[in-house]
Amino acid sequence: MAAKKNFALRLDPKLYEALERWAADDFRSVNSHIEYLLREAAARAGRLGPQRPSAAPPADSPASGSAGQDTKETE
Repeated sequence: MAAKKNFALRLDPKLYEALERWAADDFRSVNSHIEYLLREAAARAGRLGPQRPSAAPPADSPASGSAGQDTKETE
């Protein structure tokens, strides 16, 4: 595994508390949850290159079957 970059991150205390609860709900540390959220946002924005094959497309993506596509069943 490649070495990780360390840096100081200053957050509003209320935001940190919300992240702390959210991370606990997902059985993660706050640090790993922040990294997860940033990685997901960067991937959705196309900033990390192609997404992993197992990742589901965003809800508003045409590949997800939503966003106004006709969903009528064919006979």
